Amino acid sequence: MSMDAVFKALSDPSRRQLLDRLHDHNGQTLNDLCSGLEMTRQAVTKHLAILEAANLVATRKQGREKLHFINPVPINDIAERWIGKFERGRLKALAELKRNLEREEP
Repeated sequence: MSMDAVFKALSDPSRRQLLDRLHDHNGQTLNDLCSGLEMTRQAVTKHLAILEAANLVATRKQGREKLHFINPVPINDIAERWIGKFERGRLKALAELKRNLEREEP
């Protein structure tokens, strides 16, 4: 799955809201996800299709219902690729500071 699709999916506030709702309560039906939103059912369905295409949402049939689950793996991949590398420098600096402070005599 391309990161472009993930970034595109995450760029829309409505899709981020759906992901937040799935994070709070995973395994929701379309009706559950539509509840309390100011979006039509069709709009929610389209947003979910984009999230599924980006592999951010997975579905499972349970009887006649289709349950939606958040897939955190693509978000973790972004964190590792785009955020983690910036953290490494800070962590190295803190480790070096700790080593230097421990070398000093009181």
